[in-house]
Amino acid sequence: MDGTPLASRFSIATNRLSYCGPAEAEPALYRAILSGRGDPGARNALAGFEALWPYLEALGNSAGLDPLDEKVVEAYWIGNELLDSFPPGAFREILHALQRRGLPASVVRRLERHLPTTPLPCHVFHVAFVGVGAVTGHVPTTLANVEACRPSWATVTDRRASTLRVTRPTLRTEGGHLAWGPERSEELSFDPKVIGEPGIGSPVLIHWGWPALVPTDRQLSALREYTQRALYSSNVALPALGVFPADSRADLGRVRS
Repeated sequence: MDGTPLASRFSIATNRLSYCGPAEAEPALYRAILSGRGDPGARNALAGFEALWPYLEALGNSAGLDPLDEKVVEAYWIGNELLDSFPPGAFREILHALQRRGLPASVVRRLERHLPTTPLPCHVFHVAFVGVGAVTGHVPTTLANVEACRPSWATVTDRRASTLRVTRPTLRTEGGHLAWGPERSEELSFDPKVIGEPGIGSPVLIHWGWPALVPTDRQLSALREYTQRALYSSNVALPALGVFPADSRADLGRVRS
C-alpha cells in the first residue's frame, strides 16, 4: 500500500513550522492525509524533506520496496520488522546521504566514530543520535526539542471542540543519557478531519504538538518497543558525543524499564 498519507501525517507539522521540507508542501500533504491515497504532489514534496528521504530510501532499498511503501514509512515513523532486518553497516550510508542534504561533514565524522553497534533507521534514533535540526540547522538539539520531535504516544483524558487533553511519558537526562521521566498532561489542538474525534482513553501519536494518528494496538505496541530500543542504542553514544550535560547522579543511561 502507498504510505504517502502516513508519511504526510507525521511530516506536515514540521513543514508548517518551516523546520523541514519544501516551503509549498503543506497543501499537498494535507490533501494526501484527507484522501488516504497516494498523491504525486505529496510524494514529490516528501522527497524534499532533508532528513526524511534518506531513511526512506535506505529502508526501501534494504527491503526491496519503494521508499513510500506503507511498510517502509511505518518502519521509520513507528517501527516494524523492517528495522530488524536492516544491516547495521548501512547506517553509514544514511549519514553520508544526510551530509549531501546539509549535515556538516564534521558531524558525520564524529557520529561515525561513535556509531552504536545496533543503530536503528527510525525517527526516534535520528533525533536522539543524529540530532534534532542537525541536517537543516533550523532548530537546536535540546531535550525539549527531542521531546517535541520524537513520535510520542499519549492517552486522551478530555476532549473539547478543537483541543485534546492528553497525558504522555516524558524524557529527562541523567549522566549524559536519556531516561524516562514523569508523565505530563498537556492540551493540544487537533484536526478531526485528520484523526476523527478520539474518545476518552484513546491513544494518539503526537509529533511536534500535532496529534497525527490514532494508532492500532499493533502500532502502539511497536512504537513503545522501538522507542525503547532506539533510545537504548543512542545512549551508548550520547555521553561521548556530549549532547546532553552529565550530572553527578548514577549513570542510568539505559532506558529499559
